Amino acid sequence: MRAPLQSSRRLRPERNRLVLNISVAGWLIIALAAFAANLPFINERLFGFLPVPKNKEGRKSVWWRLLELLVLYFIVGAFAYLLESRAGNVFTQRWEFYAVTVFAFLVLAYPGYVFRYLRKRRL
Repeated sequence: MRAPLQSSRRLRPERNRLVLNISVAGWLIIALAAFAANLPFINERLFGFLPVPKNKEGRKSVWWRLLELLVLYFIVGAFAYLLESRAGNVFTQRWEFYAVTVFAFLVLAYPGYVFRYLRKRRL
């Protein structure tokens, strides 16, 4: 006797569920990290939309920028953890992983830093 055919509904993937390839998810995290690392340096608001107290020159303080950079690092890390957990097993990380990702985030922030502090401005 033949087995009954499965309905075509079971063979189709769910349309409302986001399915990402691991490679695409990795590049998405890198792009998001590059944007988030430069965000504190390209605007004068906290996270792009909250007003902050200005310093004497009328700009956002360096300390606000560093705090924002730290918070954005953890936000990007949480998003990466979420994508990794949806893909399968979450690997345990030791301090070496976090040291590398912090410095990689700082390297990604370098263009924004150059734009804000090292570029000569014409008067």
